[in-house]
Amino acid sequence: MRHLYDMRMDEMEAWFAELGQPRYRAKQVFQWLYQRRATSVHQMTNLPKALRDRLAEDCAIQVSRELTRQVSRIDGTVKFLLGWPDGVTVETVLMRHDYGNSVCVSTQVGCKMGCSFCASTLGGMIRQMTAGEMVEQLMYSQRLLDEEGGRVSSVVLMGSGEPMDNYDAAMKFIDIINHPDGLNIGQRHITISTVGLVPGIIRLADEGRPITLAVSLHAPTDALRSSMMPVNKAYPIAKLMEACHYYHRKTGKRISFEYALIGGKNDSLEDARRLAELLRGLPSHVNLIPVNYVPERNYQRTPKEQIQAFLKELRSLGVQATVRREMGHDIAAACGQLRAEYADGRP
Repeated sequence: MRHLYDMRMDEMEAWFAELGQPRYRAKQVFQWLYQRRATSVHQMTNLPKALRDRLAEDCAIQVSRELTRQVSRIDGTVKFLLGWPDGVTVETVLMRHDYGNSVCVSTQVGCKMGCSFCASTLGGMIRQMTAGEMVEQLMYSQRLLDEEGGRVSSVVLMGSGEPMDNYDAAMKFIDIINHPDGLNIGQRHITISTVGLVPGIIRLADEGRPITLAVSLHAPTDALRSSMMPVNKAYPIAKLMEACHYYHRKTGKRISFEYALIGGKNDSLEDARRLAELLRGLPSHVNLIPVNYVPERNYQRTPKEQIQAFLKELRSLGVQATVRREMGHDIAAACGQLRAEYADGRP
């Protein structure tokens, strides 16, 4: 059974040619899927009935089902938990900003990176998401926005999983949602986040895609980062920063660095000074993130006054930095948290 969301335009054109159909059928199907939001091939009335019947037998559009949904009373953030036929679950988050609607997509079921502050790693890595499964996550949010007359304006691959560990599927997903006959979401409005898989950063730089790179740094020294993020043992900070400089030289784009502030662990003014020194000479922006509380972790959130002192110190040293606006703070906000709660029956 083919998942229609899993096909790029060129793949769909080639497939219709194999079926003895004109290549323009691919454009028609793309427009039905992404512009008219068709959920059944029988809705595609400009296709011959015989072709619609064939597609109905061989293809699927909607594969997952919504298991639960949480809506923030504070800012309207919506978190979906979707279930797939093989029994796995993934999360997708719709965030409403002043500048538009953003969707956070999961690229893996679980994660094997083992970051100590993240709920996505609980239970380890189960399997990769396909490009079509990523597209389907996005379409859930778009259909909700259709009811309000809105549209998805930006996408972040920051949900459960490590996108660089599922690189080909992640890039295929971007190609599908970027196509002008589809959702037409510009690559400049797409962000891919990584814990620091250096080969993926190099590959992304060499491909020259104009997407935004966000690197989860979270500590300014190898000793501290390795205690929080096992990936640092394979790609220590020096190698990671070398790759980031390479990325900037190849693309000319500024890099976003994610820094989760954890009380008493990485939030001292000395940590801020070390971070500023680390980023010297690299056009970048630091996104400070007050750590989300996860029951299975014992990290404490940095007090507000210390967050502001850390921010002030960075700025005084010439670092562009902001504190991330917290979205959906009254729901299971941390990546993987809703999935974990659903699995063990917590309300």
